[in-house]
Amino acid sequence: MAAILLVEDELELKEMLKIALARRSFTVIEAENGREAIARFRPGITDLVITDLIMPEEDGLKVIIKLREVKPSVRIIAISGGGKAGPGNYLSLAKALGADAVFSKPFSIAELLKKAEELLEIEQ
Repeated sequence: MAAILLVEDELELKEMLKIALARRSFTVIEAENGREAIARFRPGITDLVITDLIMPEEDGLKVIIKLREVKPSVRIIAISGGGKAGPGNYLSLAKALGADAVFSKPFSIAELLKKAEELLEIEQ
């Protein structure tokens, strides 16, 4: 099955998403921030990246830019609560930088899983 790099600094949300993805038989590679995500990304293995946008040590926007440079075909889902500015601006930027889909927190995990499966079918 597909490998997904899950980048989220909120531990509870990361754990919930990891469990939901594993139940769908995805291989989940975890990262707690953007710097760790870039280090753990493997172009030949990673099929999809789900990344938060506001994180310490490299934000999700930089993750999108750097991963697109390494593997332009990687599928990316950006998620954000937006911090003080709200999610709209960050999610719009993520989309402009190449995110295939964006979700504003809180979001439906079922909808996120559905979108992940759709994006992976396109690539396969």
